[in-house]
Amino acid sequence: MDAHARSAAAVVELLRATPAVSDVRWPGFSGMVSFRHPRAAEIAARTRLFTLAESLGGVESLIEVPQAMTHQSVEGSDAAVPRDLVRLSCGIEEPADLVDDLRSALSQA
Repeated sequence: MDAHARSAAAVVELLRATPAVSDVRWPGFSGMVSFRHPRAAEIAARTRLFTLAESLGGVESLIEVPQAMTHQSVEGSDAAVPRDLVRLSCGIEEPADLVDDLRSALSQA
């Protein structure tokens, strides 16, 4: 869990410093992070180390855009989520590698 938290802390630092990113959420422990970006789907498609997945949690880093994946069927209801929401499960890879991967995806989006 310490490795997950170290990865998430590094990723959160990048996200909070990125102007187009908003609403960064991380409880301060674990690897679960969410944020909003107007080009959410493009970011998810451009990562190399974060694997696109609907189920989050594991030792590998995963990324999802809930509106287009897990929550598509509830669009228009009270359970709907914003289109620009991105969820991450930061794994135990080297934090600097995850930051570089996400930085690259953000800059290309």
